[in-house]
This record gives sequence, C-alpha cells and structure tokens, in this order.
Amino acid sequence: MVGEVQADPALVVWWATRTECLSALARRRRDRQLSAPVEQRARRVLVALAAEWSEVLPSETLRQRSERLLLVHALRAVDAFQLAAALLWSRGETAAHAVVSFDDRLREAARREGFEVLPE
Repeated sequence: MVGEVQADPALVVWWATRTECLSALARRRRDRQLSAPVEQRARRVLVALAAEWSEVLPSETLRQRSERLLLVHALRAVDAFQLAAALLWSRGETAAHAVVSFDDRLREAARREGFEVLPE
C-alpha cells in the first residue's frame, strides 16, 4: 500500500488523520492485536506518509459541511469530518477522486456522495 500511496502525488487527508491513525495503533497494541515491533514499524510508515501528504485544515465551512453530512448519512462525527474534508478538497467534483477507508459507514457515505471508494 505504501508504494501505491507514494505513486499518488495528490495524497490529501483530514487534519486529524495522523492522530486518528496513532490512536488506532495504540488501541490495537493495548488489545494485544499488534506486537511492539509491528506497531513501531507502522508508526514509522505513518510519519513518512504524513511528511508527504497535504492536510485539509479545520474551518467553519468544514464544520458546516460535516454537520450536513451527519444529517444525511449514518456517520460518526470524526467520519463526517473526514468526508467533509474530501468534499471541500474536491470542490464537489467527487467523480474524479477516490476516498480510501476501511470503515463501512464512511465507505457507503463516500460512495453516495459520488466518490470512488478504495480499496475495492
């Protein structure tokens, strides 16, 4: 997956993505689903990716878009922010862009908003 990401010069993420990923890694380590070496390797990959990606920053427009998404999709707030960031970045031209997620609710909402959803 890292190779695929490196091949995409326009990797854009929501401002809190790095923190969300670190939270998931820490949770899996605490739950003994990841060993310490695997977690550390994942953290290094994340730091390398974060150094290359662009971030959509928090704004009032983003908050308003997130709140609209919560009304029309079965999303958690954090996922609404993710999708709102993608919508703002794409300027609503969703058919030309993809959203990467492993969360079923976020995937469905992104699909309904017109994005290609990866992985397939």
